[in-house]
Parts: sequence; C-alpha cells; structure tokens
Amino acid sequence: MSTEDLPPAMPPQVISPRLTYRPLREEDWPFYLAVSQDRSVMKYISDPRDAEEIRTHSFDVRLPAWYPGCKHWLCLVIEEKTSGLPAGFCGFIDRDEGIAEFGFILAADAQSKGYGRESLHATIAFCFEQQDYRKLTATVTAGNAASSRALLSAGFVQEGTLRQNFFLDGQWQDDWIFGLLKQEYLTDK
Repeated sequence: MSTEDLPPAMPPQVISPRLTYRPLREEDWPFYLAVSQDRSVMKYISDPRDAEEIRTHSFDVRLPAWYPGCKHWLCLVIEEKTSGLPAGFCGFIDRDEGIAEFGFILAADAQSKGYGRESLHATIAFCFEQQDYRKLTATVTAGNAASSRALLSAGFVQEGTLRQNFFLDGQWQDDWIFGLLKQEYLTDK
C-alpha cells in the first residue's frame, strides 16, 4: 500500500481535566527511554533492556502517524496541563472485530496522582465515542495491583487469567485479562 492509499492521519481528540494528550514524536525519545529504563516503573512490564532494543522494538514502531484501522499502537504522550511536563504514555492498538487493546504507563514521579485513572477514562471515551470500538481489553501482569485497581475503577471486568503467559524477572508470570464492553460504558456513564 503506497502512502497515497493510506487514510489521512488523524489527530486524536483525547481530553481530560488535568492532562493533555498528543501523538508520540521523535523529540520524546529521552523521556521515553528514561521511563523505559526505570526499574520501579517497569517492574511488571519488562525486564531491563538497552537503549537500542527500546528504540527499535518499542519507540520507533509507535512513531508512525495513526489512523483508524492501522495495525500499530496509537501512542499518546500524557502531559500535565499546569506544567507542560510529560507524565507518561497511553494508547491502544486495534485488535480487529471492533476490539482495541489499551495500555498506559506513568513515570515514577507522576504516579499516585490519579493520572492513570484520568488518562484511562479519557482514552475509553475516545475509543467508544469517537472510534466506535465495541470492546476494550487490557493485559496486566499478575501482582500489578495499581493497574488492576485503575482498570476496575473505570468499569473493566477481570475476564480471566492466562497462566504462565509472560516471562519476566526470570520466571513465567500470569497475566490478568480485563475487558470493557461499549454498552457497559454507556450504561455506567
């Protein structure tokens, strides 16, 4: 498919009271790398990785412009409105059949401020109200109580456990699978 055949990239209209959201850009690399190498942040997400691996496998693949139906993550930089400083990242990837998988990560100094919940609610609204997804899913490594609480508070339901599904910290970890249906979101709204 040539670039002329691609749908136009669309600026996401994700909004919330204390945060702004914008697509990931090249100049975000230092912040992205710092968050990705912070062991307190990455405890339930990834084993330590060097800068080249993070750049190649995580950052560069999230840089292309996003449009509905594309097969890469929409990665949004979360920024504090008052300071303009980056707080973390959130986004989703289309998993077909009207389903998007959601994810978020906050820098250590942005945690415990409610930013995870706020960005989660804003992204849910974007996915259901503007993109017409029918379901959102999220995968959380077992033991990640903060992420689990944020998802549950937003109306997600833990749909199951994938046993020994993710290799982390030298051993196989369980993954908790969460889901939220559009009609549940609309009912709770």
